[in-house]
Amino acid sequence: MIGWLERWQIPLYLAALGVGAVFGLAAPSTAPALELAINPVLMVLLYATFLGVPLTRLGRALRDGRFLTGLLVLNFIVVPVVVYALSRFVADDQALLLGVLLVLLTPCIDYVIVFSGLAGAAHDRLLAAAPLLMLAQMLLLPAYLGLFMGPGLFQVLDVAPFLEAFLLLIVAPLTLAAITQYVATRSAAARKVMEVMEALMVPLMMTTLAVVVASQIAAVRADLSSLLRVIPLYVAFLVVMVPLGVLAGRVFGQDAPATRAVVFSGATRNSLVVLPLALALPESLALAAVVVVTQTLVELVGMVTYVRLIPRLVPHPAVPAPH
Repeated sequence: MIGWLERWQIPLYLAALGVGAVFGLAAPSTAPALELAINPVLMVLLYATFLGVPLTRLGRALRDGRFLTGLLVLNFIVVPVVVYALSRFVADDQALLLGVLLVLLTPCIDYVIVFSGLAGAAHDRLLAAAPLLMLAQMLLLPAYLGLFMGPGLFQVLDVAPFLEAFLLLIVAPLTLAAITQYVATRSAAARKVMEVMEALMVPLMMTTLAVVVASQIAAVRADLSSLLRVIPLYVAFLVVMVPLGVLAGRVFGQDAPATRAVVFSGATRNSLVVLPLALALPESLALAAVVVVTQTLVELVGMVTYVRLIPRLVPHPAVPAPH
């Protein structure tokens, strides 16, 4: 069964997106309850993901200065330039502009690890870099928002949901995974837990995709006329970040798995973590939350495409035939 799930995971993820959309549109009254389920489902998915990465290797990954520098340059120097250019198309609408900036200026630190792993990327390095990326975006996001929108914006932003999301989505599952791995060296029960969670990876990803889409699709439909302005921007971002990510990987001398990881990091955004920030905005900017969710829906389809595309664009070097 595990082999079958892994072999058909891409069609299964697309099916999960479809099921979530159909359910959310057919039963829009369930959206509030499903929205509350997003973080718990994502925490379980990330716990399973972190269990699959030997955490003893994180120290070595953190010492990879060239890889980390490449990630930081791509996400906090190159990406803001791209985002500023794209955001000019919605600069006349403050809610649309804020939503686009919130989500595109923040690199993903959660399910990018899952999707990059599916594409044969060095997802353990992304896991090691997650706390650094989260800290950098917490420090730099206010600066970029102030630069792109003006200093008056800070009177309506609340950073508490940002910190809460970091603790729930990264610190908690990562700590629990580290404890489980440590206990597994001494306990058969803990090893069994690791085996079960590995077997559940594909169903957990399917559940996460379905819950996110089902909880938000009705709100997206309700504001579709406004959101049609941002969907092309999100698609353009996914397209542009592929060559920029590949270039960053080459400039910083990364091998194929690390370059794939750089591409995924540059393209995947922190939509589920900044969503609580957007939901905390005043009523006049309420549309920003749906703008963030729309990016999630576009990105999930994009990530399924990336899983197939990036290994072809960044292949492993050919092994010389033995003489």
